Amino acid sequence: MKRKPSRNAPAGRVEPRVFYFPAREDEELKVSIIAPMYNEAENVAEAVKQVAAAMDGYDWEFICVDDGSADDTLKILREEAAKNPRVRALSYGRNCGSGYAIKTGFAAAEGDIIVTVDADLSYDPKFVPPMVDMLIKDPSVDIVMGSPYMEGGGTENVPFFRLLMSRVANLLLGVALPGHLRTVTGMLRAYRKEVIEALELEADGKEIHFEIVSKALAIGYNAAETPAVLRGRERGRSTIKIPMAIYSHLLFSFLEKPSLFFSFVGVVLMTIGVASGVYIVVQWQEGILDPTRPLMYLMMLLLVIGALFLSFGFISSQIVELRREIYRVQKENLELKAMLKDSWRNREDGR
Repeated sequence: MKRKPSRNAPAGRVEPRVFYFPAREDEELKVSIIAPMYNEAENVAEAVKQVAAAMDGYDWEFICVDDGSADDTLKILREEAAKNPRVRALSYGRNCGSGYAIKTGFAAAEGDIIVTVDADLSYDPKFVPPMVDMLIKDPSVDIVMGSPYMEGGGTENVPFFRLLMSRVANLLLGVALPGHLRTVTGMLRAYRKEVIEALELEADGKEIHFEIVSKALAIGYNAAETPAVLRGRERGRSTIKIPMAIYSHLLFSFLEKPSLFFSFVGVVLMTIGVASGVYIVVQWQEGILDPTRPLMYLMMLLLVIGALFLSFGFISSQIVELRREIYRVQKENLELKAMLKDSWRNREDGR
């Protein structure tokens, strides 16, 4: 159930998807749920149990990616996979980051809808079915994100500093990204498979969540949010490195909309420069201006630097737009590669 790109469609636009209602029963969509795991031995069995209970009535698979755990995570995963054919255990032997684990899960996913969840059950899997249903029922939505910061959502037993950091980070990222999104940092998301297939993902860490949203929105896909409850970790230890997380949030916000920073600094500097100029004029009118004071040079310096920052803001906005155009070209290249691959496979099958 994919959208085919039109040769006449404007750059950055995705043609409307055609759905038939009611949907035919023989076109049941499969859901792939991906959970990156690093030293989550205490949570594996409970995660499998809760996902299985939440997805009752759906065609689903649970892809658990062991990110080089040093505990018994992989051993327990293999035991769970042996008991339940819907559970798949993947591993690559060494710790490469949650982003790398998610990309590994994407490559292995067989579903039409791909969901990512936290292995520590920070979000109850019961929130997954409403996200899947939204993608099935609403053809205009391509990504659904669980949000504790919208009406109907909430938080439970989350440490104060982590909650404060999460709120500030999502506020900054929400300003930087289009769409007025409230939660950009969360793992709980559902994607149409075609969205993932259209992206060239590079991040190997937790910043992959920002990368996916940024690139998907840039090439024309639409994101929506649904209420969810964020809970504090009950078992195991968190792998989040707070200084690194703060740095990545600030860096991504700047890279996504640098014009805000440059324009703000430029306006502030020019305002101070203009105020200094007014002060100089008042002193000159009153006959008390001291020409030996460096205030005149300071005023000129502030105005020139302020104007430079404003010009940097304009240039940076053009660079951001150029980067988005590159994402669109990458998407078209991936679609062309997939078409050629399918054509070659069909030719081989026909022999």
